[in-house]
Amino acid sequence: MTTPDRPRKSNSRADEPGPDCPLCPRLVAYRLELRERHPDWHNAPVAEFGPRDARMLVVGLAPGRMGANRTGRPFTGDDAGRLLYATLAEFGFCSGVYDARADDGVALVDCRITNVLRCVPPGNKPLPSELSACRPFLFATFRRLKRVRLIVALGRVAHEGVLRAFALKPADFPFAHGREHKITANTRKRSIILIDSYHCSRLNTNTGALTPQMFSVIFARARGVLDELR
Repeated sequence: MTTPDRPRKSNSRADEPGPDCPLCPRLVAYRLELRERHPDWHNAPVAEFGPRDARMLVVGLAPGRMGANRTGRPFTGDDAGRLLYATLAEFGFCSGVYDARADDGVALVDCRITNVLRCVPPGNKPLPSELSACRPFLFATFRRLKRVRLIVALGRVAHEGVLRAFALKPADFPFAHGREHKITANTRKRSIILIDSYHCSRLNTNTGALTPQMFSVIFARARGVLDELR
């Protein structure tokens, strides 16, 4: 098995992008543009959220311009966040009352959230080179979270990003909403369950590609898997 990418040297820590991460010129330019237009926003790479001893990791695509890029917390401040946090609360994965603010007091329970791309991309469309440049940070996330037994990938890009971070071929693990995969890597002594879901974006929910009921089924299954592992 090949060795996953390691972070390149930059003004970032070895395992986490700094606020002025220089790895992706297009994203840097967009970040500076947004800082000029909205100086009160977060406008920086968005860190993971949740306890480091969590057994479930939720992986999304990237910070939303009006969501996490504004508030500084994953899936906070936009429509995707409202559905995600409501569903997590439904199955006991978060406590508190979600109010679309990073200081609303919401706490995750046995769950951590991150994105395959830490910076907001223009039009919410990352380039392959940007996903590749950010992949070492996702690998570092897997390396840090020793107790993770289950990953929920929100969307095909997140699904493929998870597999590539583990040096696995996406073609060997086809994406489909509700599909489960057992994945292994040389960083783990035991396998991890990967559950695919359509992304909880406004586009998917408005078009009916993803309904709240469909999303609930994903996290009901995640709760069942983790309860079986106790």
